[in-house]
Amino acid sequence: MLEKDTISIHLVREALLQSCAPGAATDEVLRKVGIDPALLDDAQARVPAHAYAQLWRLLARRLDDEFFGMDPRKLKSGSLAFLCQCAMAQPTLAAGLTAGLGFLSLMLEHLPAQWVRQQSLAEIVLLEDEQDPRRAFTYFTYWMIVHGVACWLAGRRIPILSVELRCPAPDFCDDYRVMFSQNLRFDRPRTRMIFAADCLDLPIRRSPEELKRFLARAPANILVKYRDPQSLSSRIRQDLRQLPAEQWPETEALAQQLCVSASTLRRRLAEEGQTYQGLKDSVRKELAIAWLAEPAISFVEIASRLGFADASSFYKAFRKWSGSNPGHYRTLILNDLS
Repeated sequence: MLEKDTISIHLVREALLQSCAPGAATDEVLRKVGIDPALLDDAQARVPAHAYAQLWRLLARRLDDEFFGMDPRKLKSGSLAFLCQCAMAQPTLAAGLTAGLGFLSLMLEHLPAQWVRQQSLAEIVLLEDEQDPRRAFTYFTYWMIVHGVACWLAGRRIPILSVELRCPAPDFCDDYRVMFSQNLRFDRPRTRMIFAADCLDLPIRRSPEELKRFLARAPANILVKYRDPQSLSSRIRQDLRQLPAEQWPETEALAQQLCVSASTLRRRLAEEGQTYQGLKDSVRKELAIAWLAEPAISFVEIASRLGFADASSFYKAFRKWSGSNPGHYRTLILNDLS
């Protein structure tokens, strides 16, 4: 089984927690979707993504709840379809999000939400009460639905700059970082997702036939594939994170370190859908986003750490990566009371 086609057993446990009685009932459900119940005791186990999707659909049918029983009000079977129908009738993604979030806010008692545009950035904020936060899986399931539908409406993947959650970090976050963003922040005052605002103006042009195809494959088509931590691109990313940017090797030097030719390095990365320049840019973006959340680190220092000649060059690169300038992003991410 390829790692990229799998989901951690931790997410299987989370899906079962409130939606299926332990013991014989759990074993029966898992066997129906082709998952060995013994895997629940193996913290390193992974299951096929299609099996996890089948589990989601089976539990939704049995409970008549597409939200795993995690809210006092059921997200009844057919809710995802109705959400899509409401949203796709709108002219733009902004209007589609308004309709979709409005529907979910009516259906779910504990997770009312709204989106807000802040210059070049946008955020979807959960307007929760002051009760204890929900568990991480609840929030991530909500984001999976909202983000998955938004990407389908827009006809392209919408990059997430940051996800903040009120709850503590769970023991396992690896799959969540792949599905959403490397920049996950926990124990925050609010739960929100931040992304570039330019996508809000995208037109929605989806047909009933496209909706049928989308729903027929859901939720498998909104489960982002896992990245193998042993892949070449993952190992290069990890190595880059450990080095100051000025010490990052050029392609020839990196190939020599890996005991391959430069052409072989390029070919192997291409097979994983990557380039070395793309990997460097993604690590720079990841580090920049993390450092912008630290007010004591100046823009000049961030630019220097990332290997830019000056702050102006960093500004231009960050806008290219994220659609926003770093000043807007820092203001939004630090303004927890806005």
